[in-house]
Order: sequence, then C-alpha cells, then structure tokens
Amino acid sequence: MVILRMRFFRIYSLVVMLCAIEVSVLISSCGTQRSTSSSSSFNTIEEKYAHLLEVSNESISNKKLYSFIDEWYGVPYKYGGKSKSGVDCSGFTSVLCKNVFGKEISGTALSIYNQCKKISKEELKEGDLVFFVIGTKEISHVGVYLQNNKFVHATTHKGVMIDDLNEEYYRKYFTGAGRVK
Repeated sequence: MVILRMRFFRIYSLVVMLCAIEVSVLISSCGTQRSTSSSSSFNTIEEKYAHLLEVSNESISNKKLYSFIDEWYGVPYKYGGKSKSGVDCSGFTSVLCKNVFGKEISGTALSIYNQCKKISKEELKEGDLVFFVIGTKEISHVGVYLQNNKFVHATTHKGVMIDDLNEEYYRKYFTGAGRVK
C-alpha cells in the first residue's frame, strides 16, 4: 500500500510538472501573434496592421497612425512617462493625438475623458478614445480606438500594444468612449 502511494505521488508530481511546462509554452507563445518585429513576413505597414486588426489591407488607410503605433509598439510602461523610454496610458494617448491628429489633450485618463465629446461604443471610429475604470471608482485608463473593436494603449505589464475591446477583461472594465474636440 505504501509503495502504491509513493508511485502514485511520483506519477502525480510528474504529470503536474509536465502540465506546468506545457502551460508555460502556451503562455509564452501567446505574445508571438502580436509581434511587430520587422523580421516578420509582412512587406508593408498596411499588411502588418491589417493582420493584427483582422481587417483588409485596404482598411489601413491612415499610414501616419499605423507608422506611429509601429514606432511605439512595445515601449515599456512608466508612470507619468511621455517618451519612448517609458510611457503611461494617458501620456501615450496625448502624444499620439498630437502627432497623428494634431489635437492637444493632456492630464490623467479622467482629465482626458472630461476633454472629450462623449459618444457611444457603436459610434467609435479610428482615433476616438476608449476609457476604463480599473481598480478605482473613476476612470483610470485610456486607449485609442483603431478598427474592428481593437485599440492601442500603454499597459503596465507589456507597454504599448493592441488589444480587443471584446476581450473579457476589457469588456468588464470598459466605461465609455469619447471623441477629442
């Protein structure tokens, strides 16, 4: 009986270890779909972002926007940052709006929300802003809407990246949308 328990424990430990290895491989491979490295098989910005946004190449018409995103993609998060050495969500959004659309906004995510004309989620178009309440009782996160429910933002863990508003996490915390006046 004792021998059987020892064998079971060894087999169980081996299975747990193999599962942990498999999970870590799966997790590490998740990021490869969002890679924007220049060594990818895409010949143009349009092809790359059409693939990331799951739209046609023709839908990527604002080359200035997608070139800007490409330059900033992966820039690490830094609270209060507004440069390529580190940026937070409101810093990234304000720099993007100024450089791509010529619109001046500043401040925290909440402050930026108050500078916008409120719109519904159904009215969202490229360049509009999306807002989230995460871990507080007021707006604490902002991103820039692209297309097909995708938006670009600076995250605390992965820096500047593109995510989907339909992901469970963002559906849970989404609180509103706005258009810079």
